[in-house]
Amino acid sequence: MTIVLASTSLFDAANEGSVPAAIAWLNGTLLGTVATGLAIMAVAFIGFTMLSGRLAIRDGIRVIIGCFVLFGASYVASSLSALAYGGTRTQTIVAPPTDLAPRAELPPADYDPYAGASLRNDSNQF
Repeated sequence: MTIVLASTSLFDAANEGSVPAAIAWLNGTLLGTVATGLAIMAVAFIGFTMLSGRLAIRDGIRVIIGCFVLFGASYVASSLSALAYGGTRTQTIVAPPTDLAPRAELPPADYDPYAGASLRNDSNQF
């Protein structure tokens, strides 16, 4: 299987400035896997403290709604901008590269690799 990764050369001129790069970095930091993990732990901690009675339900719901607003902001913004410009929200999906080589022959349907594993073989005595 051959995997071809599209990459840019270090010698190519940068197409974007430093401000869009900084915004992209900030977006990746705020919505990346670390932020998602921290939000999951925050919701779990808030839920535990609400169940134990150490936190008011109003304050707990405020934190949980804040997490939903933080992670749903891009969807809401793109929906509102599509509504303002009269279009629909579009999403670009890039298909992964496929290997078009023929696959190997499959074993028969009744094949069991462990069929003779527990049978005694007299030729291999210890």
